[in-house]
Amino acid sequence: MNIWSILGLFLFLGVVLAGVVTTITPKEYHMFADLPAIFLVVGGTLGVASITVQLNKVGTLFKVFFIRLIKGKRIEYKNVIKEVMLSSESYRRGESLPEIIKKVHDHFFKECLQLIDDNVVKGEELFDLLDDRVKNMHNHYSEEANRFKSLAKFPPAFGLMGTVLGMIALLSNLGGADAMKLIGPAMGTCLVATFLGIVMANVVVLPVGESLGEASKEVYLKNKIIVEGVRLIVAKTNPIIVAEKLNTFLLPSDRVNWKELVSNEGKA
Repeated sequence: MNIWSILGLFLFLGVVLAGVVTTITPKEYHMFADLPAIFLVVGGTLGVASITVQLNKVGTLFKVFFIRLIKGKRIEYKNVIKEVMLSSESYRRGESLPEIIKKVHDHFFKECLQLIDDNVVKGEELFDLLDDRVKNMHNHYSEEANRFKSLAKFPPAFGLMGTVLGMIALLSNLGGADAMKLIGPAMGTCLVATFLGIVMANVVVLPVGESLGEASKEVYLKNKIIVEGVRLIVAKTNPIIVAEKLNTFLLPSDRVNWKELVSNEGKA
């Protein structure tokens, strides 16, 4: 469980709730349960999402976000490099690629090794193909994240629309009895739509979009490491050299300590 992200989420929501609690006097929080405003902001945003992103993709993107947020399911680059090292050593010792593929966990790594085993594309043409695949996957994921982030401009717009509609209804009734007494509560109700739009954009849409963008970068780096690792495997490079070369993609704190790995294998 990703405890820090969950704490950050609760802190984020707590700040918003604290702002509401300390601002609203008297404590009439029921005014935020304004069904027309909720329907306009949420329904309008979902309607736009069905056109620009497609609702089924929105559900998938939210699923990816919550997996990262709650389970803390991020890419462990050390595990990727260790898997490449072990595969490199197995290949140098003469183990067949089909057997190595069975032991590999990463889907893209399996895909790369399968292409080598199929022996349809060879040499630099193979690695050009893999590089193109990595770039195209990154472009696709980044485009989905950016498209989702672009939805953040719609909730405030629909919130403003709700405010305008409320103002039209308010002004049309100014000539009625006790109209002056109704202006304050009516204005509050009008602005609820704008508030909901701002909250939905900044508490829901933008954080999810930013997280998806980070996930796209992580996958891109992971796949770049794998492609370089496959290049070294084909050349039957020493696993220690494999680890050192792949470590160059990472910050010092994220790098694999191959000495520990070699030591543990020796003990085993």
